[in-house]
Amino acid sequence: MGIRCYNPHMDFLGLSRTRQSCRRYSDKQVKREDLEYCLEAARLAPSACNSQPWTFIVVTEKTKKAELSEGAFHGIYSMNTFASCAPVLIAVIREKGSGTSRIGAMFKGTDYPLIDIGIACEHLVLAAAEKGLGTCYLGWFDEKRAKKVLGLAKNKKVDLIISLGYPEDSVLREKMRKDMNDIAEIR
Repeated sequence: MGIRCYNPHMDFLGLSRTRQSCRRYSDKQVKREDLEYCLEAARLAPSACNSQPWTFIVVTEKTKKAELSEGAFHGIYSMNTFASCAPVLIAVIREKGSGTSRIGAMFKGTDYPLIDIGIACEHLVLAAAEKGLGTCYLGWFDEKRAKKVLGLAKNKKVDLIISLGYPEDSVLREKMRKDMNDIAEIR
């Protein structure tokens, strides 16, 4: 246990050590320039064949955010209702990859757009951590109702919703990770 302190000179491993999933947010609004900074980090992420198969719908308006929360986090998805207290919800929409990445995916059996979205979202959440913002990846939500609230076509895929805002407290939880020898083999 410790205290999270934003340090503008933190190295990458320091940032990786302090970023954690946030489930309790203060009601402080996120500065637009900080939000744009996070989105720019995501925009710059690499992707297979530079296909950039993502779009982000950023919901900050209180009424729309409440509507999205009620639609996405009800019933069996209610374990994620904490996200409704975040000042920002970001819906991550999967777009088609480029023709080259789709052909590669077919032969390799790998969903490159999903990998690409993971990379872009990690850029976003690490940029948020750098700015002192908390985030939480949410994959458990009612996608059908979320798409309806967001006005998306049926053929669109919402892979994630990311909650974003200032953490209510600054307690840093101990990271429980496998030992390096259990995850890597250097030859």
